[in-house]
Amino acid sequence: MARSAQADRPIVNALTVDVEDYFQVSALAPYIRRSEWDGIACRVERNVERILGMLDAAGARATFFTLGWIAERHPAVVRAIVAGGHELASHGYAHQRASEQSPADFLYDIRKAKTILEDLAGVEVRGYRAPSFSVGAGNLWAMDCMGEAGYRYSSSIYPIRHDHYGMPAAPRFAFRAGRGMLELPVTTVRLFDNNWPAGGGGYFRLLPYRLSRWSIRRVNEVDRQPAVFYFHPWELDPEQPRVRGLDARTRVRHYLNLERMQARIGRLLRDFRWGRVDAVFPDTRP
Repeated sequence: MARSAQADRPIVNALTVDVEDYFQVSALAPYIRRSEWDGIACRVERNVERILGMLDAAGARATFFTLGWIAERHPAVVRAIVAGGHELASHGYAHQRASEQSPADFLYDIRKAKTILEDLAGVEVRGYRAPSFSVGAGNLWAMDCMGEAGYRYSSSIYPIRHDHYGMPAAPRFAFRAGRGMLELPVTTVRLFDNNWPAGGGGYFRLLPYRLSRWSIRRVNEVDRQPAVFYFHPWELDPEQPRVRGLDARTRVRHYLNLERMQARIGRLLRDFRWGRVDAVFPDTRP
């Protein structure tokens, strides 16, 4: 039987960026208090500008899950994202893990971030991603909070085993959770009865690029599903200040291969087709 034109057409994957600065990373929380954030020079504007330039040159679009804290202090970042034709989404306000908040505190945080982003950009914010993918089996109530706050979709569950997060029993691809919230998990590849990370972040920096390319191709060609990939602006900033006193694991996770990241993202943009979450997944739109 002849293959359809639809089956032969390259899949458009969802490219996402978690807009936070280097000192706001969850792994650095034991070393940098939130009360110190305002005293640290932000580097997020120049890094987002670099990313926007790369996307524009490649003809790609992305979804930017942006902290309300960043948006308040750097509104030009938010407006540049929207002006570039990209989707603006929420990463919460203060980069607090959903798993470490009460339902009331979580709802307050995600409502505050949504209001700030929408007021600055003049667009509806439909998507939310929990810091550190901190929604899992123990706090699925967060999905109901997202719906109550007015979000239409989430990308907050990572179906892998990890020492800081993960829900390996969750579906690998788009599914409904809570009271109908659409969840879009970060991409994994299924091998040897386990889910393996294939959607970016530290794994993309630490492991050879060819492994990420193979994994995304497998998801596109074997599963016939779009990938959901993510990275952070600080990962393209090898000149960022070094935080002192880090344990060895944190130091390796945060700093290894920062100098290679921009070139790797460039290869990723050339090797695959990329779009905004709300374009790749039409169910996220009204």
